[in-house]
Amino acid sequence: MTRLAMLLGAVAAATTTLVFPGTAPAQTDAAAQALIDRLRPSANAGTRGLRIPGADGATQTAPAPAWQAPLQRPAAAQPRDAAPRPAGPPATVTAAAPRPPLPAVRETTADAPSVSITITFPTGSATLTPESERALAPLGRALTASELAPFRFRIEGHTDSVGDAAQNQGLSDRRAAAVRNYLITTFGVDEARLVAVGFGSAQLLVQTPPQTPELRNRRVQIVNIGN
Repeated sequence: MTRLAMLLGAVAAATTTLVFPGTAPAQTDAAAQALIDRLRPSANAGTRGLRIPGADGATQTAPAPAWQAPLQRPAAAQPRDAAPRPAGPPATVTAAAPRPPLPAVRETTADAPSVSITITFPTGSATLTPESERALAPLGRALTASELAPFRFRIEGHTDSVGDAAQNQGLSDRRAAAVRNYLITTFGVDEARLVAVGFGSAQLLVQTPPQTPELRNRRVQIVNIGN
């Protein structure tokens, strides 16, 4: 009886340690999956709005899918007369003064699928630190997942309010480009899917007075801009 029990135990042990070559237990990448869920449009996303900074700094809302359509300025409405104008002497036509050119409009989104990642850079530098690369690794894995493969993304660089606005603008451009290059070279993300743009200190996540260091404002935002 004892010999039979020993034999059955040996068979059970051999069965539980059976491993097929080339196979490994599946592992769930929770960090990457969380980013996929944030960046993937929901099935009932509906119509979103675009925030369009006007010449006076005001914000207008246009009824267009923010993550899908490019920014379009609405065409000016053409005036229509309710009734024919009575005949009369020809009016004197005065040439209108030339209007100053509108400032360049940067496309931004109101509520497109997006996520902000705090990125650590050395002061005044666009070089990614090892800590920054570790923070970006889940994003690289998320962007190469099948759920996000059909979409393009905008990488937005943001700074805090310390320093000159023009210098912050250039710095945010270079930092966004550094993140884009890292995702392309390290994770093989198709470069056609990634657009880099800097916003400097114009869109603070945490509103602060000028010349105030704030780590949460030194960030990169990833925005789904559709396919």
